[in-house]
Amino acid sequence: MRPGEGQQQQRRPWELGMDTRWVPGSFLTPKGEDSEEDEDTEYFDAMEDSTSFITVITEAKEDRKAEGGTGSSSVDWTSADNVLDGASIMPKGSSKVKRRVRIPDKPNYSLNLWSIMKNCIGRELSRIPMPVNFNEPLSMLQRLTEDLEYHHLLDKAVNCTSSVEQMCLVAAFSVSSYSTTVHRIAKPFNPMLGETFELDRFEDMGLRSLCEQVSHHPPSAAHYVFSKHGWSLWQEITIASKFRGKYLSIMPLGAIHLEFQASGNHYVWRKSTSTVHNIIVGKLWIDQSGDIEIVNHKTNDRCQLKFVPYSYFSKEAARKVTGVVSDSHGKAHYVLSGSWDEQMECSKIVHSSPSSPSSDGKHKTVYQTLPGKLLWKKYPLPENAENMYYFSELALTLNEPEEGVAPTDSRLRPDQRLMERGRWDEANMEKQRLEEKQRLSRRRRMESCAAGCGAEAAEKESDGYVPLWFEKRLDPLTGEMAFMYKGGYWEAKERQDWHMCPNIF
Repeated sequence: MRPGEGQQQQRRPWELGMDTRWVPGSFLTPKGEDSEEDEDTEYFDAMEDSTSFITVITEAKEDRKAEGGTGSSSVDWTSADNVLDGASIMPKGSSKVKRRVRIPDKPNYSLNLWSIMKNCIGRELSRIPMPVNFNEPLSMLQRLTEDLEYHHLLDKAVNCTSSVEQMCLVAAFSVSSYSTTVHRIAKPFNPMLGETFELDRFEDMGLRSLCEQVSHHPPSAAHYVFSKHGWSLWQEITIASKFRGKYLSIMPLGAIHLEFQASGNHYVWRKSTSTVHNIIVGKLWIDQSGDIEIVNHKTNDRCQLKFVPYSYFSKEAARKVTGVVSDSHGKAHYVLSGSWDEQMECSKIVHSSPSSPSSDGKHKTVYQTLPGKLLWKKYPLPENAENMYYFSELALTLNEPEEGVAPTDSRLRPDQRLMERGRWDEANMEKQRLEEKQRLSRRRRMESCAAGCGAEAAEKESDGYVPLWFEKRLDPLTGEMAFMYKGGYWEAKERQDWHMCPNIF
């Protein structure tokens, strides 16, 4: 069965307006980044070695015998019972603010897809003006914030005394960010340079989140989150996308950092590549593929995750994710399994051994494990979601008007607001106006920089523009330069002093 079959039938792309999904975060191999070789079969080859291990479930009694009565395994597993059990259950926060539960239904607009896309093959899509018919009424900054939907996994992880147990929850959180993409085949709005988005949900979610668009070409957003439960997350994501004819590749670049204040455990990872298939003919469907390594830089624990690409010839389930959590000595402690659109489980390893060689001489590791425990399960979609861009409960609230936000906030973007209200013709006119205003601002910056810095320096987009709330620093863990939060936003909001904000809308 192909991905998407057995679910509600998706319309063809020219009926949908080429609704393609852009997902933040990526793990890239050199081939995946820019390869033109064998593009038609790259995601369809048989995945005979898609999983490098085999798991065998055992009982707790066998566990103690297999470990030779050391007792360490049963102690760890009891500890896991306390934290990992019920990790998938979301504690419902008590908010005094009543959030909206629906938006206007998506209108039925038709669009000649091929007339637009035939000139886009092999090009970077962020440089090509697109009508709002291709979009969902959220910006990339809001979509990046939506990755926090399952923040309770990190709230749980704070209480872990075992770093390998904590790694299981961090891995489940990293996978959960893809759970809405199986239906979300529309692209978010590419933010204006200097656009921001805040999520101030201390009361019910226990966190504050801020995103800022720090570069326009290439599109790049910086993000910082602080949770009152004892963790913080930050990232800079740069989106690269190419239309290949049969499919669209979305390759967000950048490292994601997560730090727990009490323990000092500091995790870094990158996410998988997203691919939208059957752009011209057939049913649209999206897949995630790639290998992710999550590293705890304090303990050197590691989690190797594999997003198994769908293949016509594979017996593997669609959207499958597998992984192994190992300590600093390379000893495997947990096997992770599940799918990026539904749920993830972890199983404690009690014994491992190499398997007999296969016909081609390859060995797989056999892990004997205890029964799996559910780490994360996707929330059901809201009623009528199919007519509301398949938004989740959180996504429906992200563009809700809110007082006191910065004048650069995505909620105040006029073309996006008009699109949400179903006035797409007006939205397209506003989008053209905003893009021309942005081009004019860029020309003025370049002219100013050329006068003060010289023509050579003025060729760089970044010259002449400095983000308000983030500054570029050297990331000591990755060795890359990245934009990091420098502070001041929430203080400015408290004073309602936004004099420093550019007029972008």
